[in-house]
Amino acid sequence: MIDGLAVVDKPAGWTSHDVVARCRKIFGQKRVGHSGTLDPDATGVLLVGLGRVTRLLRFLTDLPKSYEGEVVLGVATSTLDASGDVVQAWDMSSVTLDQLRAAARALTGPILQVPPMVSAVKVDGKRLHDLARQGIEVERKPRPVTVHRFDIARSALVEAGSPVHPISVDCSSGTYIRTLAADLGQAVGGGAHLRNLRRTAIGSFVVADAVPLESLTPADVVSPAEALRDYPCTVVDAEGVAAVGFGRSLPVVPDIQGPYRVLDTDGRLVAVYEGSRPAVVLAPAGT
Repeated sequence: MIDGLAVVDKPAGWTSHDVVARCRKIFGQKRVGHSGTLDPDATGVLLVGLGRVTRLLRFLTDLPKSYEGEVVLGVATSTLDASGDVVQAWDMSSVTLDQLRAAARALTGPILQVPPMVSAVKVDGKRLHDLARQGIEVERKPRPVTVHRFDIARSALVEAGSPVHPISVDCSSGTYIRTLAADLGQAVGGGAHLRNLRRTAIGSFVVADAVPLESLTPADVVSPAEALRDYPCTVVDAEGVAAVGFGRSLPVVPDIQGPYRVLDTDGRLVAVYEGSRPAVVLAPAGT
């Protein structure tokens, strides 16, 4: 069984679950999972954990994300993106770039965001996208997210009277870019939807690191230690590895806040600790 991380450039038209299923065939193993859903129509970075790295996926899910896409002003859809039906239209040809950028600034920083009905969020044990397929809409509680950067470029395209503005966003995990696009349209007096979404980064894993799904091989898999490269680390000797194997406490590492990697002297990941206590313990490679 392979233990590691595949950095996949997800193609359009594939669900994240589809990618996981294909990776099970590529690597010939069942223990495969992804670190966070990417919409079927979207492309870009998807982190797929193999073997014991599936136990580490929550740490990858928590990493910040970056996206590029296009906001179509003046057209609202049922899904908030180009895959849905048009539900309302406005003439927004007079909206200026300055107005859009001012609205984007108001949507930057810590904000509350209502998850779209087509999301995988669960309400009363049922996923919203399953309810949406049944034509059911339920009340959703706003969730706190953080938008670190929300840049809007000048419109280079107008389709059927609707200006199309390229956007780029850096944000916390859990942020819905389609909701950000719809909220932007509302903020300037109408509506909007998102199209051509591409995730360009998860933490330090960028598109340049990603491999197209059809080209993916075992040679592209990165080690467990490299999979968590965005987290700080400490190195322990053989005695420390033995202590980690028993789930024992380690001395608190100065200047490290939050989770950190524990590596052996060969650079292999043996555990992830939070404070002095283990969050995930992995048996040393080869045992």
